[in-house]
Amino acid sequence: MSIREIMTIVISAILINNYVLQRFLGVCPYLGVSKQIETALGMGMAVTFVMAIASAFTWMVQRYVLVPLNLAFLQTIAFILVIAALVQFVELVIRKSSPTLYQALGIYLPLITTNCAVLGVAVINVRAAYGFLPSLVNGTAAAVGFTLAITLMAGIRERIELSDIPPALRGVPITLITAGLLSIAFFGFSGMVK
Repeated sequence: MSIREIMTIVISAILINNYVLQRFLGVCPYLGVSKQIETALGMGMAVTFVMAIASAFTWMVQRYVLVPLNLAFLQTIAFILVIAALVQFVELVIRKSSPTLYQALGIYLPLITTNCAVLGVAVINVRAAYGFLPSLVNGTAAAVGFTLAITLMAGIRERIELSDIPPALRGVPITLITAGLLSIAFFGFSGMVK
């Protein structure tokens, strides 16, 4: 695999096919944890770790277990089990290393297990017939794209809190409008890589 192909995967996963803003996967933590930049970055780092490692492990499970044993129909269940184990590990590490971040992430940290962006990357890697390295690169880049999206949203939401918003638009309405506008902004990157 050449550097050009790797860079194409990276740019595509971060900007063009951003899993949150273009594929609309992982919207629950995107909207739920994006109230402050610190928690958004913490969630982004946790998702980055889980998504990168899950991409590698799910590729190996698919290649060396499911396909040889003709169990490809169990792909979703196997991938969710791998992701759940990784999330448990991340949760233990964050609880021990940063209790305040653990409290700030709250229920959204265990929900990484069912974050459809993490599962989506694993499934898309298999469907695109990526090898090990492209799967790892795509998973990591997709997680960086998730982190970028959630951090941008958190920064905008912090600014919105200081703005004079009409009462009818406060809270969820302005958040959804902002998410839509951010998604449209990322749509401008389409066509950048062919």
